[in-house]
Amino acid sequence: MKDRLIELLSGTPHEVTTVVLAMLPISELRGAIPYAVTIGNMPWQEAYVIAVIANFVPVIFILHFIGPVSVYLRRFSVFDRFFEWLFARTRRRGGMIERVEILGLILFVAIPLPVTGAWTGSLAAFLFDVKKRIALPAIFVGIMIAGVVVTLASLGVIGLWGLATG
Repeated sequence: MKDRLIELLSGTPHEVTTVVLAMLPISELRGAIPYAVTIGNMPWQEAYVIAVIANFVPVIFILHFIGPVSVYLRRFSVFDRFFEWLFARTRRRGGMIERVEILGLILFVAIPLPVTGAWTGSLAAFLFDVKKRIALPAIFVGIMIAGVVVTLASLGVIGLWGLATG
């Protein structure tokens, strides 16, 4: 699927592709920054800023609309089953958030592994009833930390010499 998406976006400016990858729940920063730095040949600073900002955009919408949207859609059995699965999976992964709210949410988002990140962190904040005024900055800090980790890993792929010169 990832190859298909890249093929679809070929010919698109690398900045746009980076934004799209950063906003998607599967790739997020883990896909956007390595793409921007390696394939897009973007300076790491630009890749970081674009990807972090783009990764945060869906968070705003998720935190504001997941409640009303899920209530509305759960009237239909197919969506009810989907939300039941999604929320159960998020609850299993979000114990850290429940225990130490702000720090847990930051760390959950900051660890750039599958099924962690801004999308899942936003769902977890909703499920554990973390107030938006706490969740939004905590998720943003987590995104920034994850961006640093992914950027450093991406630079390691193309050589640490690029970090020293660029």
